Amino acid sequence: MNETSSQPENDDLRDAQTETRDAAQEATDQAYESFEAAQDDAAPETRDEEMIRLRSEVEAADKRVLQAQAEAENFRKRMRRDYEDQLKFAAMPLVNDILQVRDNLTRAIEAASASGGVEAAEGLREGVAMVAKQLDDTLGKYGVEPIPADGEEFDPNFHEAISQMPHPEIESGKVAHVAVSGFKMHGRVIRPAQVVVSTGTP
Repeated sequence: MNETSSQPENDDLRDAQTETRDAAQEATDQAYESFEAAQDDAAPETRDEEMIRLRSEVEAADKRVLQAQAEAENFRKRMRRDYEDQLKFAAMPLVNDILQVRDNLTRAIEAASASGGVEAAEGLREGVAMVAKQLDDTLGKYGVEPIPADGEEFDPNFHEAISQMPHPEIESGKVAHVAVSGFKMHGRVIRPAQVVVSTGTP
């Protein structure tokens, strides 16, 4: 849970706790006011009557405090459930967009299956290339972009070297071959590019 996401929940919980304290303070004030009013009454209470009255006021105050605490706890649980649901379904827009890409990929396969020969293979290739571009565009919409690697200077922050090889045209320390493309999301690496690093001219 990051700090930004949990801030509204913490604020609401503090508000609920404040309401609980306010309810307790209000109950205490009411009991004190009742006590002062009784002191000013023309007909003084007996000690037993005063004890009975004060006991009932304390019980009423306790009930109000317990009710406020229960409401605050229910509010906290509800906020927790809402927050968990938001986390659970946060990827729904991305999934919906990717499902559209999957639909187009399925259509390309079905079109290739309906015909045969070289034309079918070429059509399938073009269709899959279009779907791949659509997928890249969809990922880019959510801040996911490929990490430049081919021919780039090897950078351990973005690249993972899986081996080294001599290359007549690529300088030592640069990427000679990309085995698996890497990606970053909003500037953060989510998968480094797996690369083969050149050792220079053999």
